[in-house]
Amino acid sequence: MNEVLKKIELIGLVPVIKISSSELALGLGKALLKGAVPVAEITFRTNAAEESIRILSKELPDLLVGAGTVTTIEQVKKAKAAGASFIVTPGLNPKVVAFCQEVGMPVIPGVNTPSHVEQALEMGLEVLKFFPAEASGGVEMLKALDGPYKGKVSFIPTGGVDTKNLAEYLACPNVFAVGGSWMVPSVAVEARDFDTVEKLCHDARLLSLGFDLLHVGINGNDTAVSLANAKLLSEMFGMHAKEGNSSIFVGTIFEIMKSKGRGTNGHIALSTLSVDRALAWLSAFDIHPIEETIKRENGKIILAYLDKEIMGFSFHLNKK
Repeated sequence: MNEVLKKIELIGLVPVIKISSSELALGLGKALLKGAVPVAEITFRTNAAEESIRILSKELPDLLVGAGTVTTIEQVKKAKAAGASFIVTPGLNPKVVAFCQEVGMPVIPGVNTPSHVEQALEMGLEVLKFFPAEASGGVEMLKALDGPYKGKVSFIPTGGVDTKNLAEYLACPNVFAVGGSWMVPSVAVEARDFDTVEKLCHDARLLSLGFDLLHVGINGNDTAVSLANAKLLSEMFGMHAKEGNSSIFVGTIFEIMKSKGRGTNGHIALSTLSVDRALAWLSAFDIHPIEETIKRENGKIILAYLDKEIMGFSFHLNKK
């Protein structure tokens, strides 16, 4: 897969931006970076698109800048000359897609039917925009498409996606990332209220990860002592205790280890919508996976311990 597309997948979000003046571009781009969503799809809906792409590409090299609402080959040429790294189209125009492929420009065309998907597959495409997402059946339609095209294609649903349904979309196995304008509302951009844009992006990034507590593991040094304490917790909180080879689970919250496991005092298990995306997020905190603990399924990480303890507890991430 193209490196640009891999970056988009690890971010998981694509802000769709309509910008009226290129004078707004730099402040907006900095807000995206501060909000931990370092990608921008600048739509060719205004005359400011081309210059905005040029400014962002030149001034903010850490920002992945693409062109959206591209409907003609001429717009592709303008976007490419301005420094765009990818193209997004509202529909599947074979001529536009073929030209993008010819000049080596990653392209994400819009589709919303099986016929469109098959046409895209014939053109060698792996990532498609599902648009308009909600009007085209939303999550249920994506689930239906996953049957015949499982493992062949992924989607970036856009159109009607926001904080209310973001996590539901990202939980679909064939969703690559999600796109939307709610992170970059035109009112805030026009008012140069970039603090609001930064906060919306930051909140969206965390929401896209969907962190939830699974359980707390408590290290023990003696099987008999661990069993006794598990029995006590079970009686205290009315939770069923189930003994395994190396630990005793009390309900789903506590895991009492029979001997010392990872972490000085134990471990904390968190679930997430994507372990790969979560690790990309945590890398900004200089936190990384312990290589020998990584487990993968279909090329994606489904479990990994982290290399940093907090208050004597190690952490591991599990795919939901």
